[in-house]
This record gives sequence, C-alpha cells and structure tokens, in this order.
Amino acid sequence: MGDPAGCGPQITSKAWQTYREAQRHPFYVIGDPNLYRNVVPIVEIALPDDALAVFETALPILPVTLDSARPLTPGVSSSAFAPAIIDSIKSATLACLNGEAAAVVTNPIAKHVLYDAGFEFPGHTEFIASLCAEAHDTTIRPVMMLVGGGLKVALSTIHVPLLRVLEHLTSDSLFEVASITDSALRRDFGVSEPRIAFTGLNPHAGESGSIGTEERDIINPVADRLRQKGINISDARSADTVFHEALNGAFDAVIAMTHDQGLIPVKTLDMWGGCNTTLGLPIIRTSPDHGTAYDAAADGTCRPDSLLAALSLAEAMCRHRDQADV
Repeated sequence: MGDPAGCGPQITSKAWQTYREAQRHPFYVIGDPNLYRNVVPIVEIALPDDALAVFETALPILPVTLDSARPLTPGVSSSAFAPAIIDSIKSATLACLNGEAAAVVTNPIAKHVLYDAGFEFPGHTEFIASLCAEAHDTTIRPVMMLVGGGLKVALSTIHVPLLRVLEHLTSDSLFEVASITDSALRRDFGVSEPRIAFTGLNPHAGESGSIGTEERDIINPVADRLRQKGINISDARSADTVFHEALNGAFDAVIAMTHDQGLIPVKTLDMWGGCNTTLGLPIIRTSPDHGTAYDAAADGTCRPDSLLAALSLAEAMCRHRDQADV
C-alpha cells in the first residue's frame, strides 16, 4: 500500500490498468479498499490465490483498514495511518515467505510518519530484512541496489550522514556487500560471470593516497580478498568515470560508497523508470525509486513509471531465480 496519502494509490491503480491491458502477470494490493474504490473496479479477496481469477476485470485487494477516525486527504499524511502501513508491509513479506506470492513490491512510505508512531526500523529495507531473519532464524544483511538507465548500483552505506560514513565503511561490511551483490547478480539477474566495480570514496579514488587513504587502506585490500575468493571486482575507481565505464559494458554492477554517489547517476539517467531492489533476502523485493510525492498526490498527477519498472524487475528476478534454483 505504501503511505495512503502519498502517490501509492494513484500509481497502483494506473499500474493495474496498464498490466490488465497488456495482459501482464497478475498482482494484488494489500491496502484499504476505499483508496481505490472510486478510481478503478475493485474486488476484495480473502487469499492471494483469489487474485488470479479477478485480475482481468478488477484490481484485487487484500483488505487492510485505515483508522476511520482520521480523514484521509491526498498529500496530507498522519501517524494515524502508520499501523495499517506497517501491517501491509508485514502481510506482503509473510505472503512471500509462505510461498503465497512470488515477490513483494512496496509503494513509497514517509519514514517520519512511522517514526512518530514508534516504528523502530530505519525503513522498509531493514523491517523486511528483520521479518525474513526472524522467519529463517538467521542474520540477514540487506543490500540496496538501484536499477535504471542501464545501470545496476549497489550501496555500501545507505541512509548515513556523510560525517558518519566511515563508521559504517568497514572492511568486513564491504566484503559482505560485494559478496551479496555477486550472488544476486548470478541468481536474480542471470549474470553467469559478474564483473563488479568499487567506486572510490574520495575524489579521483584518492589519487594514491594524496586525497584520502580510504581506497588504499580499506577498499582495495577488500577487493583483493574478494578476487582471491573468485569474485571479479575492481579496485576503487573514480566515481566520476566508473558509471560511464559500466554503461559502456565494462561492468555489470557498481558498488557505490555512499547513498547519493550511487543514486545520482541512476536518477539522472532514468528519473522515472528507475527502481530499487533489496539484495540478500530469501524473498524478492522491489520498489519505486522515489518517495511519497505528496504534492503530486494532492494534484492527482502521479506517474506510475517507476512502479511499473519495479513490477517488471520483480517478474524478471522471479524468472532468473526459478532458473537458478532448478
């Protein structure tokens, strides 16, 4: 569902119309039926399997009820909606863990809305990873990857202030992110021999230590360990050229050191059609690469492009994972 006051209801309704007309793979929505009732035909379902029979004529909805005491105005969110938002994420994740659905596609949320209601996770990614870890009784390291504009970009650090990046950019963390990225490229993207590039943290990848030593002291030694493990990965490369190299076929994926370093090239190349996926999970999860777009939700001008891309990516990842698991 995402934030019900954001773009989620509009882009979901438009995505259903596109998928129905093109006879694409069915999906169902976990959300409040009233969000969609006056926009497209809907059918409330009791089980995920029920969606298959109704998708051609109506948007299937597995109901989650919003707090009726809080009026909903598009563009104006409230922490009163947080319980339903959280329930929808949990329900979708459990459906995938139980084999009732092939993938979960999460519509955008505003994290502050959930924080105000006592939500203890930084966002979707960490919450879904926690649910998966609990179900499998293991520790899971989720890795965020942006896909769009011809690029696949994984992030070493996500929502971390720049002044605290080095607290998170450790050798063990980088090794784990790269190992997960390599495995995901093979299993979820069908890349038989992945070629991965590390960006540098500093300008010009540190210029041999003259503009910073993190490449020499942290990134490049990790790259050497990974190559010894059989992973084809570069030493730190200058972030102002490595994405161009990837676009021209030198690398299948790039691992960026910071959030904006990785997102800027993807969103510049494909602001509307890029999407996000979480690597390292036992389930497939994708999402649009934009936020709740409250202004567009209020104006009724939300575009479904990124949600459509997220749905298509989820389908492709399902096919690759099925083939890899045969």
